[in-house]
Amino acid sequence: MPEPKRICQIIKLKPESVDEYKAPPCGDTTIEDYSINHYPPLQLLIATFKYTGDDYERDMKAVGEDEETQRWWKLTDAMQESFNEGAMGSGMEIPWWTDVEEVFRFEGGSPA
Repeated sequence: MPEPKRICQIIKLKPESVDEYKAPPCGDTTIEDYSINHYPPLQLLIATFKYTGDDYERDMKAVGEDEETQRWWKLTDAMQESFNEGAMGSGMEIPWWTDVEEVFRFEGGSPA
């Protein structure tokens, strides 16, 4: 049996359907299950991860203080263009990556 693989898909949502389609935000906040996907027609990078800690700001500050993370950001920030006006790079005051609201999740199984 082949190894399972993560699938990331995108589709346009009709503007008149946004409110109806959105599910309430969920989540708890340390990083697991991190991936980045690329959509070439728009040169878009899409990152997803699970945060399982209890203080997101503190934990993200600790990630930003890690030397290996800083080295990686220096390399990759030059390859990216932020959507956030005034953003100067990862780990700065204005976020480099733009958070996108999760509107649906299915993890298998049947509802309780």
